[in-house]
Amino acid sequence: MKTTKEMTTAIDNLYEVMKASYNRFMKGDDDISAEMREEFAASVSHAVGNKYIAIRTGGGAHSFIVNTDKDKKFAYGDILKAAGHKAPARNFARGNIFVNEDLTKIAWTGA
Repeated sequence: MKTTKEMTTAIDNLYEVMKASYNRFMKGDDDISAEMREEFAASVSHAVGNKYIAIRTGGGAHSFIVNTDKDKKFAYGDILKAAGHKAPARNFARGNIFVNEDLTKIAWTGA
């Protein structure tokens, strides 16, 4: 399934939640803290696959978003914890990217 405009907007919202979480963690006003916040913000990205959208930070997997409505266990947009660099943990969803309340559970460290 291709990434829709709605999904792209939801991913952008997820990025903002992750960056805000990192900024709360890295609260210093010095140059080093500011540089680290900029580096983290620049490292957040995603890669679209057939079944999942991998959310990445600094080369590692942060989480995965279900990008199909043909999954028997999960709904389109469900947020899954990363089990490794290339695959999600399929035990249970950590929320859904289209539900704003679920995004409050997301931290910069993962789902």
